[in-house]
Amino acid sequence: MAPIDRRTLGSWLEGPRAAAEQQGVVFRPRGERIGLPAEGPGSVAPLGRRLVGLLVDWFISGGVVQVAGGRPQDAAYGWAVLAVFAVLSTLSLAFVGRTPGHALLRLRLVDLRPRGPQALRVLLRQLLVCLVIPAVIWDADGRGLHDKAAGTVLVRR
Repeated sequence: MAPIDRRTLGSWLEGPRAAAEQQGVVFRPRGERIGLPAEGPGSVAPLGRRLVGLLVDWFISGGVVQVAGGRPQDAAYGWAVLAVFAVLSTLSLAFVGRTPGHALLRLRLVDLRPRGPQALRVLLRQLLVCLVIPAVIWDADGRGLHDKAAGTVLVRR
């Protein structure tokens, strides 16, 4: 068995990106392939902001269900929150381009394909977000499968 030296341990702690960079691989900034700046307004929204915005929208949806008489102990409570979340986010994205959580965190949805029915693409995007799996698989630009399917990207304002 080969001895473990500092270089081996360092590459393990720093992750695969650092090891690839040491081998000469050049990573382009997120959003460059789709024509967005690397930093500042108009750049791809960071994962942390997107997650906090999603949580804000989820808590708002839960509050709406509770005001309507739903109780967390009810069997259908989770489904009701998901339905309210889907309707709230789809309508707000289709008409305003951001959800309440996005507005709080200064994010907006940008349509990369300006032709065609935007409302249908937003509906497709939000249905995929509700399925969860497409939203947690993303590319080097930070776009999830839901954004790629809809031709959208979430950016900083």
